[in-house]
Amino acid sequence: MADHEHGTMDITVQEQTYTGFITFVTRFCMALVVFVIFLAIFAI
Repeated sequence: MADHEHGTMDITVQEQTYTGFITFVTRFCMALVVFVIFLAIFAI
């Protein structure tokens, strides 16, 4: 079994994926709020 030292693994790809996911969720929630406001204003 290989020796492993905590904190030596390269996690740049995981960090980029997490950042992209958080950005997507934030933008999606903002778009959803704008859509709901649009419906509240213009829906009959």
